This record gives sequence, C-alpha cells and structure tokens, in this order.
Amino acid sequence: MLPSVTVLLYFLALQLQICAADQCNWTGSGFAAAVDSRIVLQVRLRCAEGWVRWVYPGQAVRVVLEPNMSSNLRTTVCIKAAPSFRGASVFIERAGVLELLETDGERPQQVFCFRADGPHRPAIYLQASPQTDGHWGRRTMGFRYELLGNRSAAPSLGLSGLQTSCRPCNDTELLMAICNSDFVVRGYIKKVSHSSDSQTSLVEVSAVKVYWQRSGAFERQVPAGTSQPFWHGHIHTLLQCHVRPGDGEFLFTGSEHFGEAWLGCAPRYKDFLSVYQTARAARQNSCDFPLD
Repeated sequence: MLPSVTVLLYFLALQLQICAADQCNWTGSGFAAAVDSRIVLQVRLRCAEGWVRWVYPGQAVRVVLEPNMSSNLRTTVCIKAAPSFRGASVFIERAGVLELLETDGERPQQVFCFRADGPHRPAIYLQASPQTDGHWGRRTMGFRYELLGNRSAAPSLGLSGLQTSCRPCNDTELLMAICNSDFVVRGYIKKVSHSSDSQTSLVEVSAVKVYWQRSGAFERQVPAGTSQPFWHGHIHTLLQCHVRPGDGEFLFTGSEHFGEAWLGCAPRYKDFLSVYQTARAARQNSCDFPLD
C-alpha cells in the first residue's frame, strides 16, 4: 500500500493534469512534480487579459491563450511578471519551438511583448529552476497577460519586444487616436522624470478633463482646503523619445497596459482643435469628439 502522503500527491497530480481554470485566470500548484517529473501542467485561458499564479512551482506549466479573436490574423501578446517572480524561466512557444524570454526574474517588472502570427495559438511556457536550498516549492510566481490583437496602438507601445516610433503624429493618426485610444486626457505637464535602468520616461500630468480612460490610470483628487477637484496621473514613454516638460495645454492619448498609461499622440490642445474642426467641416473626422 502506498504511504498516505504519496497517495495524496498522486491524487493532486491527477487533478492538476486536468488544470481546471476560469475563463481568464488560473491558480495551480506544482505538487504534481513530486510524483512524476515528466508532468507539464496544461492551462488554457480564453480571455484577452488575466493572470496566472503558480504556487509551489515544480517542473513546468504551459499556458495556451485562446481568446475569441479569430478575426485577427496578427496578435501581440504582452506579459508582466509578478514582483515575486523568482526561480523559473519564461519561454514563448511559436510553431512548436520554445524561445527564451527571461531567466529567473533577471528583469523584474519588465513588460515583454511578442508577435504571435500564423495559425498556432500563442503559448507561454514556465520552467521551474531546480531547488538547491532544501525547501522544495516554497515559492509563488506568476504573471499578468494581455492580448492586443491587431490594434493600431500596438506598433507604438513603449514596451520591450515591439518597435516604437517617437515622431509626432500626423493629422490622420491624430484623428484616429482620439477614436481608438484607451485614454484621452486634456491637461498640463507637471514634471518629466527619466530612468536609464528601464529606458523609459515618466510624464506627470495634471489634467483639466478626462474624456475617457480604460483602467483608471488618472485619479480624481481634491486638494486640502479647496472644493475644486482635478485629475492627476502618469504616462509612460520611451527614454529614446526625449520627452521634455513643455508649457501650455496638451491632449494626451495612448494605450493602457497592466494599469499603466503609455503615450501615443500628444498634440497641443489648440493644434488639435484646428485639425479636428477642419476635418469636421470637410466631413473627414473619424468620430465625433466632445468639444468644450
């Protein structure tokens, strides 16, 4: 008769091989590796964004992303490792071939994006590092993911793995940006800080008006001693774009990823008004925008 602990682990292994998950997220354990070192946990998620949490990681887990994006021929996948991500390597799987993305949390909090073209579903493969401290599995790791599909914002993201452009938007791109961006905000630049480590710049914005935003990167605040509220937030961009503080009012647009705003088109508001009013008079505006 098998010892009770072994029986329990064997039962867990059978359960984990099935890898039940909800539509967007998965939490699972690597206890199955203690029974059979050949086990690779198979996870299938069907949302455009969510998270994976791997407790007591052992051996490997393969996450296949299967959202309802059949109309898109091209898909961009972005992942962001949890702050506690240690003791594993991250691979992306394309056409059955594994490509190393990150090893043992060497670039914590970095966002990685990759193209997943062709007929194969994008997959992310995690392989746990061997334990050498005698405390098997006393870890929790995971990541958040987003699938951007064929969105127009994808080529201009300030994220690792995607080509970026720092040139100003032309009139056509600007008119599309106010229709398709995750956030559209009118305001002023308070400060710009730069990080050589992450190769990014952070723009602090005091906003007069938030027309819309997807995930709450801009927060409404009421200063002490006053009843006049204002909006405050930060926008990320690449260090290579050499963003500098500027006077005057801007219209900030862009995309939001993992709760952070990334800069797209950012014309001065008066310049935007001129472009939009000209396009509307010629009935060439891509969508209606609420003018004050």
